[in-house]
Amino acid sequence: MNITAPSFPTATMSAAPRTRSAGEFSPEETEQLRALQARDREVRQHEQAHQAAAGGLATSGANYSFQRGPDGVNYAVGGEVSLDVSPGRTPEETLRRARQISAAALAPAEPSGQDLAVAARAAQMARQAEVELAASTDGSVVRPEVAARTPLLIYAESRPAQRPLIDVHA
Repeated sequence: MNITAPSFPTATMSAAPRTRSAGEFSPEETEQLRALQARDREVRQHEQAHQAAAGGLATSGANYSFQRGPDGVNYAVGGEVSLDVSPGRTPEETLRRARQISAAALAPAEPSGQDLAVAARAAQMARQAEVELAASTDGSVVRPEVAARTPLLIYAESRPAQRPLIDVHA
């Protein structure tokens, strides 16, 4: 699953950056620059929070989408962090992984709707693991091959079963 910051509306970008001094921007361009700079900081902080909380479940660093500002600089307007959200080999390991996925999804100061959806899916994964744990401690046995076939619908998009990803938006 990918943890993703939402994209900011992008304008058509020119191939070559324009270089102008700060005083050469119109008031509209100056405001656009301020908005892009603020969005860039917000997106990077959001993705860094996901990355830090994901720990070993992160399969990559943050990937960003950019918008070129009137100053010719590319500003991050969206981003994502990929996580391995496959279940563990045991219910205990699955429960630990679900808790870490939830922590990664809820790590930013202002979790998005997608962040909350990922946390809800992680809670579902945790509940399933708790059911398996309870079944194994009350005298019944949950065979590993049965637990491995239990469907856990955790990812937002169809992804390979080996490395599902979460999409979470800032």
